[in-house]
Amino acid sequence: MVAPRLMLAAPSSGSGKTLLTCGILKALKQRGLKAASFKCGPDYIDPLFHRKVLGVPSRNLDTFFTGTETTRYLFCQAAKEADISVIEGVMGYYDGIGGDSVQASSYELAKVTDTPVVLVVNAKGMSLSVLALIQGFLKYREDSRIAGVILNQASAAVYQRLKERIEQELSVSVFGYVPRCPELVIESRHLGLVLPEEIEDIQKKLDNLSKLLQETLDLEGLLALADTAPHIKYQELAMHQERSLLELKSIKTRAQGLRIGVTKDEAFCFFYEENLELLTKLGAQIVPISPLHDQNLPEELDGLILCGGYPELHAERLSGNTSMQESVRERILGGIPYLAECGGFLYLQEHMEDMDGKLWKMAGVFAGTACRRSQLVRFGYLTITANGEGQLLPPGEQIAGHEYHYFDCANNGKNYHGRKPSSSREWDCMQGGERYAAGFPHLYYYSNPGFVVNFLQMCSRYQATVRREEA
Repeated sequence: MVAPRLMLAAPSSGSGKTLLTCGILKALKQRGLKAASFKCGPDYIDPLFHRKVLGVPSRNLDTFFTGTETTRYLFCQAAKEADISVIEGVMGYYDGIGGDSVQASSYELAKVTDTPVVLVVNAKGMSLSVLALIQGFLKYREDSRIAGVILNQASAAVYQRLKERIEQELSVSVFGYVPRCPELVIESRHLGLVLPEEIEDIQKKLDNLSKLLQETLDLEGLLALADTAPHIKYQELAMHQERSLLELKSIKTRAQGLRIGVTKDEAFCFFYEENLELLTKLGAQIVPISPLHDQNLPEELDGLILCGGYPELHAERLSGNTSMQESVRERILGGIPYLAECGGFLYLQEHMEDMDGKLWKMAGVFAGTACRRSQLVRFGYLTITANGEGQLLPPGEQIAGHEYHYFDCANNGKNYHGRKPSSSREWDCMQGGERYAAGFPHLYYYSNPGFVVNFLQMCSRYQATVRREEA
């Protein structure tokens, strides 16, 4: 399939990738082009900004979660109707698992998807040294796929001088520059960037950024570069993936018509779009729910998914919504199958601290208190296996995920076992049983669709028994 595409990568985090990606996406949209956007790696917040720009979902691509073929399939699925696809890289271009590998790096994703790369270089405080930095990235891997450069935080005068030297000496195209714009900087906090909804006049800022970039970037050159991306096989990938899902579904469950409540509000907004799409492919209907704004859960639900997010920033309002807490607790204790990740797991505790250390009452499904720590408790990729029978994940199988949290709980659970892929670190994690799994890990369903099918199977049983009895 024809899929014009490019990746915006950088030498390090903090180089301005997200802001630049949003500005370019906005400019493409204003030109009437239909763009698809992606984020490399396990990131929830950057795709929220992409979504804000385009008004459509943004997706994650991660070779640790899904390997080569499934990653290509997921890319093609989202890109097949787009005029151009823009992939935002993660961390430094070659930075992968464990800090000593290119596995799951932006570089590996560029190889897997055969995508040309534009390196975003923060040129603040440098002149000719920029060439040395770029040359290092070009030569570190012979197949770097770096085809162009954008200079960030550069003045027009410096840019003109450097552009000529870069293109003469390094034989790589320079597609423009971004001047220093402090009024357009996105603020950060403990888990990363603030959310788009928290930025005053964000659409106006994005419009201003787009207008600026249309003056300082060579958008025609970027479009031409995207057009050089090789055709990518899709039909065989799609047939294989769809056949596998149909086989799983037919063996395990009849999911058609299942209504799965998924938290979606300011406090619980961390979810992979691909996870929800997989549930839909398997026949489930997604029903948005809000522990912040709804007073009760909808009557006709067959399962619950409590996503991660920032409940600690909304603890007082969550605690004050006692009717919703009672509704969640009663439904869970009544047997509804559920999944809870990180922030969703915090919500199910008896109490939770906010960012100031003040204690607030939560849903009370699990005994104990969620407390904030002074530093990251756990960070990074992990593989998860079940400790014995009676779980949604059969013994011997794995599902991939990641953790990134400053909070900890008195009892994180011992029903699953987490292992770091790049070290000897391992630990018991997650509460679990035949109808639920709850803990800090964020799971990527495509890494083991059987886990989701097992969950939907329990939802189907619940629909056939408990919910019908209630009716």
